[in-house]
Amino acid sequence: MPQLRGLLWVIAGLVVAIVAGFVAFSILSRATPAVQSTVGAGVAQPVTTTSVVVALTPIGVRTTLNAEMMELRDVPVATVPEGALTSFEEAEGKITMVDLFPGEVILTQRLADPNYITGNGRTALILETGQVLFAIPPSDLMSNIGVLKPGDHVDLIFSFDFTGAGGSKAEKMTFNLLQNVSLSAMIGGTVPEGATSPTDPRALLLTLDPQDVLVLKQMLDMEAKIDLVLRAPDDDEQFDVVPVDEEYIVNGWNIPR
Repeated sequence: MPQLRGLLWVIAGLVVAIVAGFVAFSILSRATPAVQSTVGAGVAQPVTTTSVVVALTPIGVRTTLNAEMMELRDVPVATVPEGALTSFEEAEGKITMVDLFPGEVILTQRLADPNYITGNGRTALILETGQVLFAIPPSDLMSNIGVLKPGDHVDLIFSFDFTGAGGSKAEKMTFNLLQNVSLSAMIGGTVPEGATSPTDPRALLLTLDPQDVLVLKQMLDMEAKIDLVLRAPDDDEQFDVVPVDEEYIVNGWNIPR
């Protein structure tokens, strides 16, 4: 009898061991795919890229684009902005409407098609119907210190000695002749490294109404002194200013005579 009980314990032990082994095998079988899935998720997946056109150098506003100013660069598809160009042909010959910086993706909405190109092919312009292009000499300081750039809006200030009634002594007067004039281009000069506009241009091209051109031409022929003043971006207000002469200064500041 004791031998029978011992045999039964041995059989029961074997059964328990078999059941435990089966349970362990089932658990491991279910866990292995989950572990493999987790490991697979930690592996970097290939990123899909595409080529876009970017600025290779600083490019100023109102600049005519050519291939030397651009390069193709591979970027992740998910980061490509709307309107990004994918070939040089889409950009060459077009005018920038904003400043572009090295590495910046060139967008179609920031470019414009010119309707006039100068004879040497170096300058492209946009002229609206009813406007004309007029060149003036950059004789003032503002035009020669690298502050102005194509696309700016300026006021034209003049000083001139006007002869009084009956041929009396000439009196110098300073006045705002034309306001909110568009500077379309700056011709010639030297562009410093890293800059987008010349510091010593040969001429400034202004976009004007035909009547304003006649007024400006007359003042230049009278050898009046001209100065340009730069407006804030998007400021198209007509300033209410009055001409200034010696009497204005004396009376305004109570200067004894």
